[in-house]
Amino acid sequence: MGIRAGVVGTGLVVMSLLSAGCNDGSPTVDPQDDPVVDPSDGNEVPTLPPPGSIPDAGTLPPGEDGGTPDAGGTPDAGTTPDPDAGTGETPDAGPWPTDAVLDYTRSYGVGKPQSVGVDEGLNLWLLDGRRIGVLRPGDTAPTWTTGVGQAREPFGPEALAMSSSVICGGEAGRAYVGYTANEMKRAEGIEQRTYIPWRGEAGYSPERFAEYQKGDLDAVRVQPDGSVTLEEHLWRTTGASNKDRQAGIHNTNDFHYEEDRSVLNCARVTRGRDRGDLYITTNHGVTRVQGLTYNSHRHPGWYLFEDGSEWGSLQCPYMHGLGIAPNGDVLVANEQMLGVLVPSPKLEEWDRELTWEGPTPWKFKSYNDALNGQTTDDYWRAFEQVSSGRYYLGSAEYGVWALTPKSRSAGNWSKLAGLPTNRILSLKATDDGALYIGTNGAGLWRLEADGTTLTQVREVSGQRVLQLVYEPSVKPSMLLVLTDQGLTVLRGP
Repeated sequence: MGIRAGVVGTGLVVMSLLSAGCNDGSPTVDPQDDPVVDPSDGNEVPTLPPPGSIPDAGTLPPGEDGGTPDAGGTPDAGTTPDPDAGTGETPDAGPWPTDAVLDYTRSYGVGKPQSVGVDEGLNLWLLDGRRIGVLRPGDTAPTWTTGVGQAREPFGPEALAMSSSVICGGEAGRAYVGYTANEMKRAEGIEQRTYIPWRGEAGYSPERFAEYQKGDLDAVRVQPDGSVTLEEHLWRTTGASNKDRQAGIHNTNDFHYEEDRSVLNCARVTRGRDRGDLYITTNHGVTRVQGLTYNSHRHPGWYLFEDGSEWGSLQCPYMHGLGIAPNGDVLVANEQMLGVLVPSPKLEEWDRELTWEGPTPWKFKSYNDALNGQTTDDYWRAFEQVSSGRYYLGSAEYGVWALTPKSRSAGNWSKLAGLPTNRILSLKATDDGALYIGTNGAGLWRLEADGTTLTQVREVSGQRVLQLVYEPSVKPSMLLVLTDQGLTVLRGP
């Protein structure tokens, strides 16, 4: 949609193009013949909308309050502190078997979950529709709990979520569960579809306000008996406008804009300065979470000017690709563009968009010009960096591509040869320099550190590799491989 300033409803003024968000009403955008903005311009497009319009939500500096303190929650699930002093390394193998390959679906009866995660206490978390499972060290089978948080009622268009999506471990005993929700519909008298008036404001309606409650992210806790309870539906953020407004994840700079409704991917930082931070990707961008406090959001968007219009439409499609580089950089890829972000230590600085400068700059921001034009979807599903420094992206339609940046906005691209399919669902770089490749239909593959040698990992059952989760804090390390046949754990990659 084109973004412009104007009066909304009765006395409500559209704050900014930033707050209004992107043209992300669907996961795909048909190719068009309109001129494409050079990605080197970043968010500083030369022909921006006229004065008075607003930059995209999530890029203006947040409030000065520094955020709301963590709400705490129930104590950790009896896990002893990690003796690594924050380095992410443990002196032993941890509590799980050290078999090179072990089928946890057969050995522990974990079934065929849709998503898996591991927390700092090495509890294994499982997500299966409205069920959350926990396999704790010492357990012989997971304990399942149904109907927690956003899943407390059956999924559907009128419910709190359309579906559950992903689960990621947090601190010991905590996990985060993501949900999806339908895109917002533009209400009568409200120009921006993501704009939702608060109680007492012009244009408020209980029905539209109920949209604030849908989708987003739950923090859950495991109890002493292995059951799971809701700790909190995340709502605390660093923006002053959102202070004390318990209404889920919204634009950090202006709570009126409901943009991050569907969580598509998640990743916990497992070592280094930011160990324990969580990143989630959504239908709009990438949001950073520390404990129970979030800052939303960043995205490698670009402006499309149609039919000579002076109103630029900010493009930021659904974002599935997410990775954490060895040095802590955050790797993100939506359907059309990708970027490498350098996070600052301060959560409140995550959304300060100054493109190449500022506290959280883009190290790289571009698209694969060797594959498609910028208006054509590349269907990125995974983004990793191996220990050699080379980046890899996996596409649901176009295979695996290696990237070596040659500037901040352009790179050398080459397609990886030798795979039996172009349909990629997951990637994971491991400490031995390898890259594991999860395909949709041809099982799990391993690319050696030399960047050319490919072998199929036949010991892992299943043809669709849904998710790869790496836990390097134990030695040998753990690679969780979730397929259509269940969960297998590899030790030592």
